[in-house]
Amino acid sequence: MTIDRLRWWHIRELLPIEEDLFGAERWSAAMFWNELASGHYYRIAREDGEIVGYAGLAVTGPDEAWVQNIAVRRDRQHAGIGRALLSDLLAEAARRGATRVLLEVAVDNEPAKRLYERYGFVPVGVRKGYYQPSNTDALVMERREER
Repeated sequence: MTIDRLRWWHIRELLPIEEDLFGAERWSAAMFWNELASGHYYRIAREDGEIVGYAGLAVTGPDEAWVQNIAVRRDRQHAGIGRALLSDLLAEAARRGATRVLLEVAVDNEPAKRLYERYGFVPVGVRKGYYQPSNTDALVMERREER
């Protein structure tokens, strides 16, 4: 597996993964375009030339960053790809001086919550009805680093 920079021409390859994993709550191509145009840090994971996962990070202040998304193709989950992508995002956050990294995860997404907890994220709040149209709550998690 290799991890590379997400480029605009990869977006169409992400959309089927988005559709499969997130259904009606999936991101559109325009949303990914906007993330790239905003200068956010996006990575793809490839195996045998195919994109099997992707992740994004937005640095939102001098010491704060948000994990925008992490997604791994369903048939490649539980193979370390999510961990590799998250490690890459956290290294970039540290490189940019972020001591506080936050994310939102669906309250019912137990595998993702366990992954984040292994990396030191702790729950700090809930956003009621955050994911639409399912009206699913989002758990806000935070990881702090000492400088």
